[in-house]
Amino acid sequence: MKSFYKSWAALAMAGGLLVSLPAAAQKICVFDILGSQGDVFSQMKDYQLAAHQWGADIQLKPYTDERIAAEDFKAGQCDGVVLTGLRARQFNKFSGSIDSIGSVNSYKQLHEVISTLDNPKLEKYLVTSSGFEVAGISPMGAAYLFTRDRSINNVAKMSGKKIAVLDYDKAQAKMVQQVGAQPVSSDITNFAGKFNNGSVDIIAAPAAAFKPLELYKGLGTNGAIARFPLAQLTIQIIIRQDKFPAGYGAKSRAYVASHFDKDMVLIKNAEASIDPKYWMDIPAADQAKYTILLRDSRIALTKDGIFDANMMKLLKKVRCHDNPAAAECSDNRE
Repeated sequence: MKSFYKSWAALAMAGGLLVSLPAAAQKICVFDILGSQGDVFSQMKDYQLAAHQWGADIQLKPYTDERIAAEDFKAGQCDGVVLTGLRARQFNKFSGSIDSIGSVNSYKQLHEVISTLDNPKLEKYLVTSSGFEVAGISPMGAAYLFTRDRSINNVAKMSGKKIAVLDYDKAQAKMVQQVGAQPVSSDITNFAGKFNNGSVDIIAAPAAAFKPLELYKGLGTNGAIARFPLAQLTIQIIIRQDKFPAGYGAKSRAYVASHFDKDMVLIKNAEASIDPKYWMDIPAADQAKYTILLRDSRIALTKDGIFDANMMKLLKKVRCHDNPAAAECSDNRE
């Protein structure tokens, strides 16, 4: 009897009749400051269902510490990861440069950028030689300056002030030093605490961070939020291309891009929910000075290799398409 079963097994293997085992599920590590209870993780649950149509079996693992999520992805413990664009830059400098200072001035411009990146002609920039692929980019919200003292309402008054900067983003530290302020190395897990307890005078954050990180404690009765976007922050999905079905990345990017308007509802609701007393408008003359300062810094950082030159050209085209009369549109510095 044993020889009978052995004979059939040999025949089956030789004839390719054995059914192959199902492919292993793809694990995606998801950074959300609120873990499994946050909006990003909730959106990824919808993504998980959609991914079945593209031949993937997604498992989601929540992280409240972005650094650990990125390190686990690097170590191969995740097949994909969801990070802020600032942290994702280490895996793809092209897409990670969308979050560069002053390069996208409005949600309208950001929508055009994300829609443009859905063009198959740009796919070559979204897949690296290391096998990482950008599988989706969504808005996280504009980064605004939060200050504990609303009298700090122009660049000159920032001199000597302590400003929290993310320890892995060289661009922030250089920018802070350029205005004569003191950069204080921080990360997403502690920058809000430093602001709230007075260890730093200024931070940059999206409106979505206001309530969960209790930034109203840092603002107190004399603080303010400058209504001037320093950058448009993004959430990006990065995958190991060889762990997913062929063509998965393009389908994923199209899906994520199609949800831009839905994502913006959450962002606008977060901005609208902040008490108007905290917002501080910046005079038009000062806004023009900030725009020049941010641009000069961005160009210098691109030359230093921190931002991707191809993305800088694309972002300039988007800005000039939106506002062709802007002074920058008549020169070739970017």
